[in-house]
Amino acid sequence: MSAETPSARERLLTTATRLFYGEGIHTVPVDKLVTEAGVTRATFYRHFPAKEDLVAAYLADMDQRIRAGITAATEGKTAEEAVHAVLGFFGEQTCGSGFRGCAFINAAAEYSNPHDPVRVAVAAHRQWFRDTVSRYVAELGLPDPEYTVAVLVLLRDGAMQAGELDDPRAVRATLHRAVQNVLDTP
Repeated sequence: MSAETPSARERLLTTATRLFYGEGIHTVPVDKLVTEAGVTRATFYRHFPAKEDLVAAYLADMDQRIRAGITAATEGKTAEEAVHAVLGFFGEQTCGSGFRGCAFINAAAEYSNPHDPVRVAVAAHRQWFRDTVSRYVAELGLPDPEYTVAVLVLLRDGAMQAGELDDPRAVRATLHRAVQNVLDTP
């Protein structure tokens, strides 16, 4: 296999990312995943013993992509610039082609049990995001950092859903302005 040809596992993950994000996790059957990825059911189950294992891999991959994007966006920035960069990263996502909201919020909507591995993955991603924002907010020395972080998390969540429902450019602009207002509030 050449370095240019994706492995069966990579094809399954790429296909799952497109289908799960575009159509929803529960609506995509394994048969559709294997057909569109160009693999057999046996190959699917060799890499992912159950569909839920592929869902977990999909969320882990999304998490890593977001973390890498945030790391790149905040590199060399002051704390205030980093907060803007973090929220700006999500504002830019809302303007992306095929944007359908937050993959993690969408997944949480399909898995109601907080102990389900999917919800655990969602919670871990959200905690990472909260911790990331908290680190920068702490550096700013604002009077109520916990409240500031809570508002910034709500702004991110709202923007990620509104970006699918409203004009994404307006959502991005509103998000930027709201972040500045939160940071300017004594």
